[in-house]
Amino acid sequence: MRITLDKARREQAIASLQRYGAENFDEPPGRLQSEALLDFLLAEIGPAIYNRAVHDVQQRLLQRVQEVDIEVHAEEFDWWQARRQR
Repeated sequence: MRITLDKARREQAIASLQRYGAENFDEPPGRLQSEALLDFLLAEIGPAIYNRAVHDVQQRLLQRVQEVDIEVHAEEFDWWQARRQR
């Protein structure tokens, strides 16, 4: 799966990469370098992050599904027990 960013987020990411480069490297990267780095990160590392997020969501959904029986459980055959308590 190819990971893409909409135009606004892409611009924010490029600006962030340029700022990071300016603050941490002797020679800050230009726009073209930042765009290339962003494309590389999205293609090479993005899928690992995406897959981890999908895994985390699956685990959370599984946990919620397992809790459904607790939330909606109804006692069975308790009419006689309820009648005795009156």
